[in-house]
Amino acid sequence: MIEQTPLVVSEWHYHSPSEHVTANNQIKGYTSFEVQRKRASTKKGIACRFSCRFSCGDETILQYTGEDSYVIDFEEAIDKNEVLRMIRNSFSKFKETFDLRKSGTVLQYRSLKPLDESQINLDAILLLLI
Repeated sequence: MIEQTPLVVSEWHYHSPSEHVTANNQIKGYTSFEVQRKRASTKKGIACRFSCRFSCGDETILQYTGEDSYVIDFEEAIDKNEVLRMIRNSFSKFKETFDLRKSGTVLQYRSLKPLDESQINLDAILLLLI
């Protein structure tokens, strides 16, 4: 059995930009993804951590980090498709939380870039589950 934990927002630091946002000072966004191995005496699993940073020039507007994890029975066989499904679900929750919290900020009409699945090393993640 595979269980997903709720997304935990470990960081949400928003600072209004000091200058008015115009076409001349575009807001840029960057999202990163990390996976960590989790292990207990009766279960295995992974923790997924997404972080995004929005900036305008050298000024950070938002630093946001969300984490959740998957707890998996030892006997459960996991393949690349299942790992990719877990990562997609985690990113979906991360994005949903961003979309809810960005309201009333200068980022209210911005969105996170889609997850670039070609950059995910599924083989390395599968090794964490052995």
